[in-house]
Amino acid sequence: MRSRSIVARIPSVALAAFVAAMALAPLDADARAGRSMSFGSRGSKTFSAPPPTATMPGAAPIQRSVTQPGAAIGAPSAMQPARRGFFGGGLGAGLMGGLLGAGLFGLLAGNGLFGGLGSLSSVFGLLLQIGLIFIAVRFVMSWLARRNAQPSPAAAGGPSNFGFSGFGGGGSRDRPDVAPQPAAPLTLEKADFDVFERLLSEVQAAWSGEDLGRMRAISTPEMVETFADDLAEDASRGVVNRVRDVKLLQGDLAEAWREGGRDYATVAMRYSLIDITEDRATGRIVDGDPQTPIEATELWTFVRSRGGNWLLSAIQQTG
Repeated sequence: MRSRSIVARIPSVALAAFVAAMALAPLDADARAGRSMSFGSRGSKTFSAPPPTATMPGAAPIQRSVTQPGAAIGAPSAMQPARRGFFGGGLGAGLMGGLLGAGLFGLLAGNGLFGGLGSLSSVFGLLLQIGLIFIAVRFVMSWLARRNAQPSPAAAGGPSNFGFSGFGGGGSRDRPDVAPQPAAPLTLEKADFDVFERLLSEVQAAWSGEDLGRMRAISTPEMVETFADDLAEDASRGVVNRVRDVKLLQGDLAEAWREGGRDYATVAMRYSLIDITEDRATGRIVDGDPQTPIEATELWTFVRSRGGNWLLSAIQQTG
């Protein structure tokens, strides 16, 4: 009798294990800033392929941006950010992961998914509980997203007249009825490239130190939003990503242009780094090699207001 009861629970256990594994699976093998994704904004060129370079012959298209294809430059986007977790990432993934983990434990112990349905012989009961929790979590996360949708003030030390949506495109942010100025070529100086190399290390250091205050001074609000979401997801999983020994190996300019009141520059960079992930509580390394550097090749786009400082505005992976 007991053996038949165990066998009857196997389909439910297998399904619960699959769903929990999808929710809790590692995000990326390379967990550096940006998680090997292509995201951010490049003004009017956000959805245009950058010119190939010797360092990076092709780039993956932007997957997540506040800029909406076909919208006027600077207009806020109606697109929802693309998340990578099974339940949408961020706190939603953390909550669902915790609930599913607890439910799976109860199921294996013979108490049902959450201890309230006895042996839970029906897979439909399992799916019903997961569905109800999913809907509830989605409702809460949507409400929080709407509440935080208002533009945040610019960080001290950065441009003082831009909000979150301002970096989604070029000029005319406050007047979408005004036709945007066409992009014009921009000539860069050696000092600009020195800044780009320095920002490569500073962004990775701020990411590794979970220092959003520093990140706000060197990245656009859109990029800070993405970094903050990814750091929160790591915290919910009980891990922390550590990046060090960042060294630029090769770099070249893909394109530089001026539109509206801003300058843009997209630079291909191949660099080495130590990239490891640790258990937040114990410091135990759960991914990566602390002794062996890895290499990454990415396109980084920087933006500045006329006469201002360069800020990171997009990261793209190889195509």
